[in-house]
Amino acid sequence: MTRSFHQFSCEDALLAGTLDQGTKPIGLLIVSGGNEVKAGAHAGMARLANHIADQGFPVFRYDRRGIGDSSGINQGFLESCADIAAATEYFRTLHPGLTKIVAFGNCDAATALALFNHRIAVDQLILANPWVIEDNGGSAESPAAPPPSAIRSRYWARLKNPQSIIDLITGKIDLRKLAKGLRQATQKQDNKGLAIRLSESLARLKKPTQILLASRDTTARAFVAAWESKDFAGARSSSHIVIEKLDSASHSFADETSRRWLENHLLEALKNA
Repeated sequence: MTRSFHQFSCEDALLAGTLDQGTKPIGLLIVSGGNEVKAGAHAGMARLANHIADQGFPVFRYDRRGIGDSSGINQGFLESCADIAAATEYFRTLHPGLTKIVAFGNCDAATALALFNHRIAVDQLILANPWVIEDNGGSAESPAAPPPSAIRSRYWARLKNPQSIIDLITGKIDLRKLAKGLRQATQKQDNKGLAIRLSESLARLKKPTQILLASRDTTARAFVAAWESKDFAGARSSSHIVIEKLDSASHSFADETSRRWLENHLLEALKNA
């Protein structure tokens, strides 16, 4: 595997990208989630790219504007369409033999790919744990509370664990926190603007799309609650979308089992593209 480093233009900024060379005509574009750099948390995306390229598929990663080695202002994932489009175009320039590009994103990168899919020249989408939680004033120091659906799912999982009953009886569980959590869990949940936008984009999708979910991850649980609501009826009826679930709480597929599951799904998509 040969890895090379590049710079390319996106509007008035200069973005940093990394190409893991491959000989096959199908390529993987990795879009980073959150404010992560192209290497990913603990270099997870760099390792993923290395593994995929070892199977012959070229992989391109990049830092969006204002992140990592890229210039410009970070305006968040909802303003990242131009970044994804520029990275896709540059990937094709670097590897002119490409016939198809599969785009992969986790969390809000998955949501961005879905929202902007009609404006970016990719052929297939792999969306992991799409982000549907509306920003309600949370911050890194005091994050926004997860939606009631995610809280209910978490408590249900704990109730099925005998150890939780023992912890309750022996006083290891904070009853005040438990009461607060139960109050939040019983609140009504309505899909907000972001979830509605995502539902409409998914319903209009015409590209083969896999949605990969770590079923015990809070973000994935929130997505499942939205997906099962009436607002996503059009998306659920789409013949272009397939959902796959893994019994894991790892949002970034960091443990060995989750990592291999993700790698296998990506490789299968690339081989069948």
